[in-house]
Amino acid sequence: MTLLENFLKYVAIDTSSDATKTDTPTTKGQLELAKLLIQQLKELEVDELHFDENYCYVYAKIKGEEDLPKIGFVSHLDTSPDASGRNINPNIIYNYDGKDIKLNEKVTLSMNQYEDLKNHIGKTLITTDGKILLGADDKAGVVEIMQMIKKIKSEEIQHGDILICFTPDEELGLGTLHLNYNIFNPDFAYTV
Repeated sequence: MTLLENFLKYVAIDTSSDATKTDTPTTKGQLELAKLLIQQLKELEVDELHFDENYCYVYAKIKGEEDLPKIGFVSHLDTSPDASGRNINPNIIYNYDGKDIKLNEKVTLSMNQYEDLKNHIGKTLITTDGKILLGADDKAGVVEIMQMIKKIKSEEIQHGDILICFTPDEELGLGTLHLNYNIFNPDFAYTV
């Protein structure tokens, strides 16, 4: 699967967290995404794979050279509870031409308002229909990590152990509540 195909598959899953709950995962959609990621990680043949089914944490490891630092990458499964995660209607704009992007009758993205759009001319952009969130925070991070794993597993790249962790309910401040530091124990870690 391509990066775009995976991203569209991920955003189609409603992973909005639920602010009325206090333990992870607060929604079933996060569990659904976690199970999809586990399936994909198995297909990518990571060296170690752990799933904390009680709290919805996915851990993976790609073994590397022992004398190099262990690097961790973290991303979260949930999306904001402030907007629905259902019925996402991605708008894919191939080879963006720099013109205004009309999301719907009421919402338009314009370089006059969003100057950064000029840096994306000629690229593929993905937006919503302007009515709900796309869920790119943080499904974009999830897809980037999965793409990185695919690249590392398919090419000869020198590295230390690479540790991956997908956490639930970051949007509620619960993302590290039940993190297993015995499994996820990098020397350095980055949130994607």
